[in-house]
Amino acid sequence: MRLKKQKRHRRTVRFYTTCFGFREPFKVLCDGTFIHHLLVNRIAPADSALSNILGGAVKLFTTRCVLAELKSLGKSYSESLKAARGLITARCDHEKRKSAVACMMEVVGEKNPEHFFLATQDADLREKLQEVPGVPLIFGLRNALLLESPSAFQRQVAKSTEEGRLHMSEAEYKMLRTKNTLEAEEAMKFADVNESEGDQNGGTQAMRRANDGRKRIGVKDKVQFKRKKAKGPNPLSCKKKKNLGLPTSVSKSESNDGSETVRSRSNKKRKRSRKGKKLEATNG
Repeated sequence: MRLKKQKRHRRTVRFYTTCFGFREPFKVLCDGTFIHHLLVNRIAPADSALSNILGGAVKLFTTRCVLAELKSLGKSYSESLKAARGLITARCDHEKRKSAVACMMEVVGEKNPEHFFLATQDADLREKLQEVPGVPLIFGLRNALLLESPSAFQRQVAKSTEEGRLHMSEAEYKMLRTKNTLEAEEAMKFADVNESEGDQNGGTQAMRRANDGRKRIGVKDKVQFKRKKAKGPNPLSCKKKKNLGLPTSVSKSESNDGSETVRSRSNKKRKRSRKGKKLEATNG
């Protein structure tokens, strides 16, 4: 049961934050009956109990008329008066003292511009405030605090305001209409100037503007295909061969000289002496 109550409170707070612009820290306006109920049922501290209900930080307020009413009730409400003096005093503009109910109604106003959560034990006051848009109500039940669900009137007001936000207002419609008329007049003036001049510059400028508009939109005159470029040779096949046998420091002239010496040695033949043969022929 406790979990259902927490979900209902979260849903109610979300309704007022989204539809009527309530923000943290939430302002809670307390009257004398609610403060007295907190003391009688020993719900303390009050700010932590209210923050648990609303799911955020809170600030507690009261009015001078509420303080005056508690003071007039005598000693039985002296502790309530002492606790009420510790709260922040909200501004009420009336000069003479009024009843707490009339003061609360005046502070809330017609649309609750200060975004107050109103905490009271007065059933008649809660019934009156249900007809005011954007006024969430808090009341106590024994030792528990409850946040009242939005009334049908408040839901209807929230729905109508949402529909009004979706549609264009009269001021916005007038602004849009004047803007369109000014743009149309400028376009007509530009067309008249081009016709009177009759130059080719006007035509070229119009073509440039049209092309610029096409470029901005991303439209092209013709379909452009990418041509394949000729690729170069494979860089790995273009490497120079390494000379493993000969050192790189030997010059061509030295290599040529060496080859000639080898050839000259190989071309020389050994001459044998024929003296012995001649002597043998003569002796025979």
